[in-house]
Amino acid sequence: MEPAKNYPGITSPISLEGPKPVDLKLSEKLEEAMRPHGVFESEEEMSHRMDVLHKINTLVREWIKDVSRQKNNYPEDKIDAFGGKVCTFGSYRLGVHTKGADIDTLCVAPRHVDRSDFFSSFFEILKNTPEVKDLRAVEEAFVPVIKMTFDGIELDMLFARLALPQIPEEIDLRDESLLKNLNEKCVRSLNGCRVTDEILHLVPNQHSFRMTLRAIKLWAKKKGIYSNALGFLGGVSWAMLVARVCQLYPNAAPATLLHKFFMIIHKWNWPQPVLLKALVHENKFNLSFPVWDPRVNTSDRFHLMPIITPAYPQQNSTFNVTLSTRSIMTEELKDGLEIVSKIYEGREEWGALFEPSNFFQKYKHYIVLTASAVEEKDYLEWHGYVESKIRLLVGNLERNPCIKLAHVHPSPLGPLNESDGEYLCRWFIGLTFVKIENQNQNVDLTFDIQSFTNTVHKHAYHINLMKDGMKVEIKHVKRRQLDLYVPPKILLQSKRAAVAQEHRSSIGSASKSESNQTLHHSRSDTELVRSNSMSVDLSEEISQDAESSRDSVKSGSELSSTSKEAINGDVRKNIFPSMHKDSPTLPNASRKREGSPILLDTCSPLKKVKLEEEITQVVSGSPVPTDSVMQSPNSKREASPAGSESPVKRSRSQDDQSAVESPMNVDEITPLKEEDGSEEKEEERQEPESEDKEEKPIVNQHVKRLPSADVPDLMSPQTNQNLPVQVMSNKNIRLKLK
Repeated sequence: MEPAKNYPGITSPISLEGPKPVDLKLSEKLEEAMRPHGVFESEEEMSHRMDVLHKINTLVREWIKDVSRQKNNYPEDKIDAFGGKVCTFGSYRLGVHTKGADIDTLCVAPRHVDRSDFFSSFFEILKNTPEVKDLRAVEEAFVPVIKMTFDGIELDMLFARLALPQIPEEIDLRDESLLKNLNEKCVRSLNGCRVTDEILHLVPNQHSFRMTLRAIKLWAKKKGIYSNALGFLGGVSWAMLVARVCQLYPNAAPATLLHKFFMIIHKWNWPQPVLLKALVHENKFNLSFPVWDPRVNTSDRFHLMPIITPAYPQQNSTFNVTLSTRSIMTEELKDGLEIVSKIYEGREEWGALFEPSNFFQKYKHYIVLTASAVEEKDYLEWHGYVESKIRLLVGNLERNPCIKLAHVHPSPLGPLNESDGEYLCRWFIGLTFVKIENQNQNVDLTFDIQSFTNTVHKHAYHINLMKDGMKVEIKHVKRRQLDLYVPPKILLQSKRAAVAQEHRSSIGSASKSESNQTLHHSRSDTELVRSNSMSVDLSEEISQDAESSRDSVKSGSELSSTSKEAINGDVRKNIFPSMHKDSPTLPNASRKREGSPILLDTCSPLKKVKLEEEITQVVSGSPVPTDSVMQSPNSKREASPAGSESPVKRSRSQDDQSAVESPMNVDEITPLKEEDGSEEKEEERQEPESEDKEEKPIVNQHVKRLPSADVPDLMSPQTNQNLPVQVMSNKNIRLKLK
């Protein structure tokens, strides 16, 4: 008897079933559908990237030799042995980079080479290299970086000095012993390579993982939810989500993994964290770097979508996510699940999944944020700096009680005509307002925007970034005015996407209504037969339905042990185990919500879609176990006497009150949909964007946040108004909504 195979992940797989012919055929069609979008590089382009990496690696080795000669006066016979290496991480290291994508690199140097040398002497070498263009250093960043374009390829280069006299050629950066005696900047720089290598190590099938991740990244970019800096998910976060799905279905084809991705992540019970491996709090090298742990770090309890990196020190890669961005991503995941389900049913093609977003048709009110500069060098620095601060503006808008949703589009647009200037870019933020019935609303955004511009300019002066000609302008525009800022081609694409989405929604609602009607008639006929024959006890009827549901599950393909436990109501315990067998378990961080964080499937998706829905209903009704990987901010730790020896029973009203006050128990925000009607009626009425007129107003459902030096205190008046601010030519921004 063969020994059981150990699969990576914090739980055993849900299904070990291999791909069926229909899955393989759909996977081939998926690859064909992605090719027109520039997802795959040609052999010539890949060879060019390899040449660029070889050249930059040679420059690094020669630079380390020069530093060794100048600083330490080492003999020539020992200089060659010091080594030095350029490592890659990110999308290129994962093997999912697209045409024209940048390469994330890390310069690894021995202990006698300092970070100051990297940003001085090596920067000068790059400046004198003919192939290098758009060179700039961001030394004061959280992770210091040198950005450049090397022979047409964009490069981001970090620096890490290891506590080693020599750098071996085949060094494994996953080794935790390399973190000894390193400062935090070097650890953060190394973390990119360590996380990427760990992800590849933890997926069971790298080919299926790469193909699925390519599809997810393309989908996320098309839908405008791919940006870590703006509060969405970045490349490494999407990669970890895909890797977790691959762990649950290790033998599945890419098309099946894509289907399971939307099913699982859409129903994930946030803020439960996504983990690829168990959290490690202690290590044999006695390293004391901070690790993500809501039991210890108060700020970790406020994270809305924690996705934890697998390499020590484990960190949350999604701390920028806000209520608005989480709501937007949840809606897109729901739409993606509907499309992929139709693809498996033969009613849709893969191209529908990669249609552009209808962002410029989705909202009636927009904020236009313009960043401009006079010189090209200043513009490159100013562009990156303003982009890193946009999430502060979104946070200000979210805290406004009149705003329900603030949706920032991650792709900035350049100048529309020559009068705008050459060095200019614009970001767009769509707004949804809280609707108050039978009341006129006057929404004043001046304070929110003034606070943001004050913060941006103040910090720019503090880091000596501000230069003459750098400007930030913020305006409010309506949808009918977007043609003054957005190219006609993009507006047309957005209109087509809106029409296609409306068409799919109408078809889906019609089919749902028809199925409900059929179900109603069948139940009526059944009740009529029963009433004419004999009366049936209600409890007996429910038990019979439950038995038939279990029989239908058993009639499918053979269930794994994990699936059988899930049917018995233990799925949450399997998906969210304790961090360690020996460590105390943590109570659930949030109250039970509708649905389940995972949807089980052990049969072909083409034939068993209804079966999955039945299993989901069974799972959603199971009790929530106490095992979890995160603690409620209102509960005691296991070590506390009050938490372990004398638990206090709470009434339902008290639980409801604590759910409101707790920062981890956040309310879902559903984006408001478009109202039916023409543009002319919309301009006359100026109503807030809403489709459901019976919807109650949502007032002040935002999460309490920790104070931050970067975020202005919006609860106290701003006294510093002397900074140069350009907002609507110093006019107030007020909206009148009737």
